[in-house]
Amino acid sequence: MNDEERLNKITETIIGVAIGIHKALGPGLLESAYEACMVYDLIQSGLKVEQQKPLPVIYREVKLECGYRLDLMIENEVIVEIKSVEKLLPIHKAQLMSYLKLSDCKVGLLINFNVELLKDGIQRVVNNFPNSPRTQRPLR
Repeated sequence: MNDEERLNKITETIIGVAIGIHKALGPGLLESAYEACMVYDLIQSGLKVEQQKPLPVIYREVKLECGYRLDLMIENEVIVEIKSVEKLLPIHKAQLMSYLKLSDCKVGLLINFNVELLKDGIQRVVNNFPNSPRTQRPLR
């Protein structure tokens, strides 16, 4: 299995877990509740999950601890940013893209649980991913 296939399989699993959680709990809860459920279900599905992983900024070859934290890092390769907001804004995607660049990860998922249908709240963002556009539209 090549990198692209492996990353696609991981993101499919993450999206499936998120959909299951959304079906069970619905919209309107705090991000922390969805995050805790995601951690539990992703570990149950056999994935390595790091929660609230610190992300330093490297500036002029100096490592700066600036307080950035990734909601979830899956298999050391996929970043998941969880939101529970009225609407995803461009700044949310920009934040995830910055995290991808700082961590040198190729794929991230932005998941907003505060929607009626979760597929409308999921965006897949890519960073220097071969044969893929830089970012992709929300899932439909």
